[in-house]
Parts: sequence; structure tokens; C-alpha cells
Amino acid sequence: MANKANGPAAKEGNGRGRGRRPADEVRADVLHTVGDLLLTEGIADLTFERVARASGVSKTTLYKWWPSKGALALDGYFHAVRETLAFPDTGDIRADLLTQLRAFAHVMTQTPGGRVLAELIGESQTDQDLATAYRKLYSSHRRRLAAERLHRAQELGQIRTDIDVQVLVDQLWGAVYHRLLIPDEPVTDDFIVALVNNLLDGIRQK
Repeated sequence: MANKANGPAAKEGNGRGRGRRPADEVRADVLHTVGDLLLTEGIADLTFERVARASGVSKTTLYKWWPSKGALALDGYFHAVRETLAFPDTGDIRADLLTQLRAFAHVMTQTPGGRVLAELIGESQTDQDLATAYRKLYSSHRRRLAAERLHRAQELGQIRTDIDVQVLVDQLWGAVYHRLLIPDEPVTDDFIVALVNNLLDGIRQK
């Protein structure tokens, strides 16, 4: 994660003076810049002009790849959190769920990432292109990773094979999103632990 001394804000106006580079390398540079800006400062001050200055990439190129600020922010956000929110597979589904949900909760509550994601979800309600990009780039990818890990747990006999893992995904991560978007109650570590325990141990009286 960038800081303001070494991050994109410190690079603005420096002019990188690079020769022609492969498009994939340029795109990765832009996404890294946008991700750093989002996780250090949030989305409010993100503009194409600022990203162009910080990354050394022309606004024309930026607009060619991303038609709107929302699309650019979503792509940069996904790039920034992808590694942090990777799903571990230690063979212990309880431990892995706790690790992933804790990492998710940290990004959502301890960095501007939570506010950024909430704003992107809000904008996607009226921006169909952003809504499509959100499902394709972020939510469907996150669901697939979680489902793959839960299917693995089923294969190991840690979760019943008749359970719909997509519903499990909604129960776990949906509960966190609910507290993030409707903040009546905080997203705490106790909440994360209770969420996993209630799901895996059941709530019926024994």
C-alpha cells in the first residue's frame, strides 16, 4: 500500500520521460497508481487528470481503456486488493474462512477501500456499464474463489455435500457487506468469528 511520501501523489508532475512501452505494462502501471490513490486517499479526488499526472500516461489513453471514472476506479480497486483478498487453502476451512474474512474486513474498515467499494456499489445502481463491470471484474471473481474453496472443503468432508456453496457465500460475505452498507453494527473481529462459528457449528439447540 502506498503512502503519501512515496506514493502516486508524490510523483505528480515529475514526468517519467519513458519511451514507448508495451500496452500491458502501461496498463499495469496505471492500475497500480489508481489502486494506491484509492487505498490511501479514497475516490473523491480521483480524476483522469490526476491519474495521468501520477502515472505518466496520457488522458487520451486512459479514456480509451476506461470510459468513466467509476470504471477506472473499479479496475484499480480490484488490482489493489486482489492479492490481499486471495483465498488461502491450508486444508482447514474454518481457519481459511477466518483468514479471508479478516483480511476483507481489514480492507473494508481500516483503509479507504470500504468507502470506495460502497461508493462504487452505489454508483452501479444507476450506471449500467459500471454494474456490468462490477459483476464481471469483481463480484463474480470473488464469488468464484470462495466457491472453489468451499467445494474443496466439501471434497474433504468438512462441509456437507448437499450444501449450496453459493448460498454459503451469500451468508458469510453478504453479512459483512450488510454491516458495511447499513452501519447499524460494526464489523469487528468478534463478529467475524461468530459469523463463521454460527455457520459451521449451526444454531440449532443441541
